[in-house]
Amino acid sequence: MNSDLTNNLAAAAAKERFFCSEGARLRGDPLAGTASHGVVWVLIEYRGGWPLNGFEGLDLEPGTKAIVLSAAKAARARVLLVRRPGPRRREGKSHWAVLHHGNSGAYRQQWGTWSRDEDLAEIATALGTAGELGRPPVILVCTHSQRDQCCAVWGRPVGRALTERWPELVWECSHVGGDRFAGNVVVAPDGVYYGNLSAESSVATLEGHLAGRIHAEYLRGYTDLFPAQQAAVAATLGRFGPAGRNDYTVVATSRDGDYWRIRITGTPPHPARVDVELQAHHAPPRQLTCRGPAMSSAMVYELMSIRTV
Repeated sequence: MNSDLTNNLAAAAAKERFFCSEGARLRGDPLAGTASHGVVWVLIEYRGGWPLNGFEGLDLEPGTKAIVLSAAKAARARVLLVRRPGPRRREGKSHWAVLHHGNSGAYRQQWGTWSRDEDLAEIATALGTAGELGRPPVILVCTHSQRDQCCAVWGRPVGRALTERWPELVWECSHVGGDRFAGNVVVAPDGVYYGNLSAESSVATLEGHLAGRIHAEYLRGYTDLFPAQQAAVAATLGRFGPAGRNDYTVVATSRDGDYWRIRITGTPPHPARVDVELQAHHAPPRQLTCRGPAMSSAMVYELMSIRTV
């Protein structure tokens, strides 16, 4: 086969290849209200290849794996594999961490190291302790290519760009959900999801976050809130401007069929009370991930009204 024909076939295959993130961008899929719920994260540094199902798929000592999974389930913790962006380091101990999101910004972390599988059993103990205050947040960039190719295509450039700016804070991580919104970034234990990030927009977005100015543009949601509440906070940030992670609090939520009414209180100089009304509906069925050909209907929260009280 001559080189021209080979190149033409490769180009045709690339053109026909489906990328869920491209589809979502073309459709304008809303980001707000799509963050996975959770307030506890377990991070395990693993430098080898990541299986499709992450930590559960690793070939580790069975007893230790069972201890970690059981403790994480009891604590309703999300277990993520992590590694530093760039060339994979082969020597030295690996790290693990347990991150807790607390009310009013009381975020706690506990870190350790492991070189033997059995060392990971310490995670179970850490899940039952408070952890330390005052540590900087962790920036997690999903690059789990075995789960979805878009996570690697978009996530790796984002990880490199953020690492140049904050080398000690940034980790690549396994699947966090919402593949169609790659590049996805989670700030933990703050509990904030961002999506549709590029190398350029990610730096500006995270600079704002770390300075206490969360913008609505790339915000998927706060992980301690449920989807409608996440969408209401995003609408508030979009209408009244950026704010810190704890500057707004959801104080009341009611639902009447597909209609949601959510009251939010703010600290000065932000509005003291905001009432948000949303209508929930299913978007038309789409292929929402690269690997899953099945059609799914995503829930969308449409802003009906927003006003200060």
